[in-house]
Amino acid sequence: MDLSSFVLEGSEHKNNDSKLTSPVNPFLPSTHLGHHSPNASSHKNGFKSRKLTNKGNGVDFLSHSYASFDELELMANNKEVKHNLKLDNSDVMMTIAIEGLQHPRAVAFLLLWYFFSAGTLFLNKYILTYLSFNPYLMCGLQMLITMMCGAVQMWYPMGCYKHGPKKKKPSNFYFNMIILGLLQLGTILFGLVALYYVAVSFAETVKSSAPLVTVFLTWLLRGERTSCLVLLTLLPVMGGLAVCSSGEISFNFLGFLCALTTNVCEVLQSVLSKTVLSDASYDYNPAELQFYPNAVGVAVQAVGWLFLVSRSSLQQLTDPHLLVVMLLDGISFHGQTITAYVLMSYVSPVTYSVANTTKRAVLIWLSVLVFGNAITLSSGLGTVMVIAGVLMYSRAKQHDQTKRILFSVPSTQVDRHYK
Repeated sequence: MDLSSFVLEGSEHKNNDSKLTSPVNPFLPSTHLGHHSPNASSHKNGFKSRKLTNKGNGVDFLSHSYASFDELELMANNKEVKHNLKLDNSDVMMTIAIEGLQHPRAVAFLLLWYFFSAGTLFLNKYILTYLSFNPYLMCGLQMLITMMCGAVQMWYPMGCYKHGPKKKKPSNFYFNMIILGLLQLGTILFGLVALYYVAVSFAETVKSSAPLVTVFLTWLLRGERTSCLVLLTLLPVMGGLAVCSSGEISFNFLGFLCALTTNVCEVLQSVLSKTVLSDASYDYNPAELQFYPNAVGVAVQAVGWLFLVSRSSLQQLTDPHLLVVMLLDGISFHGQTITAYVLMSYVSPVTYSVANTTKRAVLIWLSVLVFGNAITLSSGLGTVMVIAGVLMYSRAKQHDQTKRILFSVPSTQVDRHYK
């Protein structure tokens, strides 16, 4: 899921105290460093912090409550912000203490994420194209296997997370899971249909254009305005998509439309999850996000199987080879999604977005080697343009976030340093 669209919402002022707020990472609880706890010694997801009070300059840095550690990471890399707050680099880094991809577990989960993503993508294409399996039935089985794996990991985390104290589920818990389940169902189903009609490399190129959908939907649903710099980075994305589509040998309009619809479902899931999963009273763990939404997807599809799945498709399930490959595909998809959740607990949304774009680029070229897809000059050029545009988009979003942090510092806090 592309999380690079999250932004700061501005600041609130009350009794001369400031609180910077932003939408949270959709799969992580809010990070309030040093705000609720007087010790602020640790964070349950592995982020450690030390309460810092720079009394000499009249700055209590952690009197601000940050809902996203990406803001803190940006502050550590921005000289102007640190100058205004009168903090040196060691102060900021000691306060944040986020190791990111320097952490061995983060690197391990990044590599696992890449591995499982490649396995899922190639097995999907193999099952749909070479075994001619029904994509709707395949979607249901994939979600069923993922649901079962999630159920196991709710009791045995297997190193992906640690069991915390049990809390009562909020009243809207199951409603939230239904929303996520329906969106995940749409993402998987339309993604499989797209792979059924077009080449893997083209489908991944279309899905790489997610920033276009992100900007449009965040404006439509949240009224969020996008800066000119970010909009300019979308030009190579749109141009590259047009060039790639015009030169794609395997182009199919239905496949292209399904790939775009997959983008819409993914972005909607990201945008809506910021509200659904930001409940500070309850912490959603990765296993729950695997079990409950997929259970919803399976329940919805079970009804549809009666009308959309032929008897010949059901008879294919008697083939031992298909069953083994389908089992591997479901386990691989579970590994892909749960490692992504864990990885997001170590890196910022911008870093995750860049890693996701890099992963798509690797998968595009690997698919060309594995399946021998014919690549024309225009389709190759279009792919490069899309990937380059997405990387520039991530950098532009990071630049915007830095500016928002800088201008969100209250004047009362800044002025006191110069008195």
